[in-house]
Amino acid sequence: MSTENLPQSPEQPPRKPRVAVVFGGRSSEHGISVVTAGAVLSAIDRTKYDVLPIGITQDGRWALTADEPERMAIVDRKQPSVEQLAESSEGGVVLPVDPANREVVYSEPGSVPKALGEVDVVFPMLHGPYGEDGTLQGLLELSGVPYVGSGVLASAVGQDKDYMKRVFTSFGLKVGPYVVIRPREWERDESAARKKIIDFAGEHGWPLFVKPARAGSSFGITKVDDLSGLDEAISEAQRHDPKIIVEALLRGREIECGVLEFEDGPRASVPAEIPPVQSHAFYDFEAKYIDSADGIVPAPLTEEQTAEVRRLAVEAFEAASCEGLVRADFFLTEDGEFVINEINTMPGFTPISMYPRMWQETGVSYPELVDRLVQAALRRSTGLR
Repeated sequence: MSTENLPQSPEQPPRKPRVAVVFGGRSSEHGISVVTAGAVLSAIDRTKYDVLPIGITQDGRWALTADEPERMAIVDRKQPSVEQLAESSEGGVVLPVDPANREVVYSEPGSVPKALGEVDVVFPMLHGPYGEDGTLQGLLELSGVPYVGSGVLASAVGQDKDYMKRVFTSFGLKVGPYVVIRPREWERDESAARKKIIDFAGEHGWPLFVKPARAGSSFGITKVDDLSGLDEAISEAQRHDPKIIVEALLRGREIECGVLEFEDGPRASVPAEIPPVQSHAFYDFEAKYIDSADGIVPAPLTEEQTAEVRRLAVEAFEAASCEGLVRADFFLTEDGEFVINEINTMPGFTPISMYPRMWQETGVSYPELVDRLVQAALRRSTGLR
């Protein structure tokens, strides 16, 4: 029987890629992660993507949250939380650890689990441990779900300032003087560990910066001007991470540069300069996110200096095997040399964050930046690459 004259069913339009924006988390950067996710949810093209917001509470529960970016902002100097946005205080979102099944399931105690549909890509807007450090990336690799940003190794290296500096040094990038105190050193002999820092100060002078080795957003960092403030600074750093890093002061200008993955490889943005913040001892969390310290974009550098820092930013991206995006932070020392301080594999995306501001000045708008990151993730497969 001929089917030529039978009525034809209309073709279904292709399904839009589904993006799960995951935010919050268990680190001290929980609140700023929520703020960052709110900015991304506001900017992502809803005509091009379906969006599923998923928040991770401070105790690690994956929660279905309201898609209301306006509630995800700092108000009266107070940071938002996933707990405030969660649709239930008990319900949980589950991402199956099965590469053949990308369907997300939501369940509440005493209720039948509800399928939320397949996820094509995850946008992990998590900062700090348990999200930016390779842990979430490992889960997504097991699940076979593509995701925005760097893989397991690069994320772990980018989170740990000790191993980050070791990688940079091995690739010929210049880093400043530092010393690391590991948890076992401190537990075994506090006096010897403290003397290690004092000897470092004797060699490089005061002030020193005492930092958690694996935290971000400038949490737990103290500028120590003399021996009297050392013990308090160590305690503050260890409150965020049992492993601490102590860095010598580098005199010079703070220069930042963004790296973004394009179809033909990573490219660097115009650089920015972080001027001295008069009301703060250094560029800390309050200066970054609450008091809105103004960065200078583009940085007032010579053409040669601009070209050099952009080249070094891409080199740092490649050295750590990064993907998607990176913000690379440098010091331009008084003798005219660029020294890399650190990279951030998931930099802040708040309205005043330097990474999107640098790309805006380079010609990539905020919505285009978000789109490019999602598209770069969709082009990549999970697994070894």
